[in-house]
Amino acid sequence: MNLTTDYTAALWGLLVVIATVIAQWFIASGAKAKQPGAVPGKIDESLSHESFVFRSHRTFMNSLENVPTFLGTAFLALFAGASAQWAALFVWLFAVCRIAHMALYYGISTEQNPSPRTWFFLIGGVANIALLVLAGIALV
Repeated sequence: MNLTTDYTAALWGLLVVIATVIAQWFIASGAKAKQPGAVPGKIDESLSHESFVFRSHRTFMNSLENVPTFLGTAFLALFAGASAQWAALFVWLFAVCRIAHMALYYGISTEQNPSPRTWFFLIGGVANIALLVLAGIALV
């Protein structure tokens, strides 16, 4: 098994996931740094969804909470020899959902739950679980 040959599509999807998190990092850092009196590492507790600083920070934090588990799941699936086509499908589904979640969080200021971004968060979570099941099947 050659990871770079067999899992090229999944690896490209992983690249997109990681690039998305890096983009979120720069966007959140840049938005916060432009605020008067910005203190590194501290978000004003009075901010809420009406603030882009809050939304960009929460988007980045949400990725930091979810992407590490997904990366572990993805690499487990690849190293276990899971179906390359199914792995790629689940990786790309997660990648697209993270981008849609980010775009909706940046664009829609709402305290409503569920919000439109919630659906993409949930679909991404299902993709992660499906990939974990796929990895488990490959291990058996």
